Amino acid sequence: MKAKTIGASLSVVAGLLMSMAAGAQEPGITEKSIKIGIFGPLSGPNMAYGFDVVNAAKMYYDKINKEGGIHGRKIEYVVEDDRCNANDLVAAVKKLVEQEQVFMLNGGSCSAAVVAAKDYVVRNKVPYLMLNASGDGALYPPTDYIFGAFSISQYAVGGAMVEFAAKSLNAKTIGYINHDDAYGAWNLEGSQADAATNGVKLAVESVSPSINDVTAPFLKLRAANPDVLLIVTYARPAALLVKKAAELGYNKPIILSVTGTASLSQLVENVGKPALKNFYIQEVMVDSPGGEKLKPIYDMYKAAYPDLAAKPDHPQTYMPYGIPSAMSLVKALQDAGPNPTREKVLEALKKQDFDSGVMAGRMKFGPEERAANKSTIFIKYDGTTMTPQPGVFTSRWTYKAK
Repeated sequence: MKAKTIGASLSVVAGLLMSMAAGAQEPGITEKSIKIGIFGPLSGPNMAYGFDVVNAAKMYYDKINKEGGIHGRKIEYVVEDDRCNANDLVAAVKKLVEQEQVFMLNGGSCSAAVVAAKDYVVRNKVPYLMLNASGDGALYPPTDYIFGAFSISQYAVGGAMVEFAAKSLNAKTIGYINHDDAYGAWNLEGSQADAATNGVKLAVESVSPSINDVTAPFLKLRAANPDVLLIVTYARPAALLVKKAAELGYNKPIILSVTGTASLSQLVENVGKPALKNFYIQEVMVDSPGGEKLKPIYDMYKAAYPDLAAKPDHPQTYMPYGIPSAMSLVKALQDAGPNPTREKVLEALKKQDFDSGVMAGRMKFGPEERAANKSTIFIKYDGTTMTPQPGVFTSRWTYKAK
């Protein structure tokens, strides 16, 4: 009896020592769990970009846990609100890394905000997978620690729009309006690459994201007599431009980038259905929001959040975007093996190439590639009905070291 007691005690001590050893080797790893940090805009005027995206990631991790976890460990997540703001996002990341001691990060829905965290993440060598932010400035030049654009990169957004306008709408001259910041510059660089390839001319106007009167830039674009108007802005300037185009009798095709489609119901309310007679939206998923190919994701959401699903406007447009980044994190942990380290996970990420079943393109990284998806579809939208257009359109832009 005494021998059994001593043996049991030794087993307990051995278990504790193993757990302590694992914890000492890597933050956030125990014998039974892997702690990750999730963050996104859960409040404020831009919460539509991330609230349900965070919910989607959480429900995917819960699903993995119910299926047994990763090599026997359950995923433990800690969630922070970044309010789509650079200062709040950096504070959230520091809290997750220093106080919560997470193993890796999965978060961010706003590009400018996530770029602000780049130096801290790289300096602390924490694996970081963005949620649905494009965050091109954090992805390029590539580092060993930051991966993203699971929705799409801004370079690819613009390029794919030009590709669709040229090939499906036979555009020769394209009116193009973007933001006058780094975000807009990434987009324009990708657009110019595809415009050169397709032999089309871009008439460009760049506006402040906080612009209140779009009359002057719209009139300049109309003077160029474009075959198609591309709007590559956030939702608020986009609604002003669509409304202005209708007021001034512009009746040629308008294509709105995925960054301007945070809430289609809000867009219709702001501009009115008559403004959407010749209107297309860009979508990075494999189907229109709520479409048949995405039904399993929407069913999962209804089961996980029945109260939210019963409310109007839920799930929000971007909800499924949270699934591919969560898939990528889980796959990297699985590929890293039963004794994961941050370095093993980072090496696994660099080799990832899988079909999420959610996005239009494959999730694919490489030695110099940190943006997962470069493909989009396009949908004709009249304010009520969504009609997916044939084809998948992929930007030609690739990173080249300068």
